[in-house]
Amino acid sequence: MNPHLTERVEKIIKLAEAIAREYDLEYVGTEHILLAIRKEGTGVGSQVLADKGISYERIKEVVDGLVRKSLEDTWVFGRLPGSPHFRNVIAKAVEQANEMKSSEVCTEHLLLALMNEQDSVAHHALKELKFSPKDLQSDIVNRSQ
Repeated sequence: MNPHLTERVEKIIKLAEAIAREYDLEYVGTEHILLAIRKEGTGVGSQVLADKGISYERIKEVVDGLVRKSLEDTWVFGRLPGSPHFRNVIAKAVEQANEMKSSEVCTEHLLLALMNEQDSVAHHALKELKFSPKDLQSDIVNRSQ
């Protein structure tokens, strides 16, 4: 089975692009996907975050802190035009949908993929927001039932 992206996920990807533009960036990173999931507000992924009391503003605060820290730690001038983690997250979301026997890639699959994309800004943000892969998986399964 090869699941396809739902309209909501396609909307989230477009929203992530808009959020990246708000940051004056020329790439879409995992942090923008995470922000878009919460900002869109209606998918299981967003509901899992909301159930934990995590607002868009809180995620933005954490992401901004992580990005600021990474910029301080960076010695390279300039940026790559794209995030290497972005494509990995989409591919991992498709894998998550397959594992969960879903014919569609939904926000919960994106959220799980973000959690599992080691060393990405979104992964670090979710950890700072007190999520673990096991707990996130459990929250999603409980919310989906």
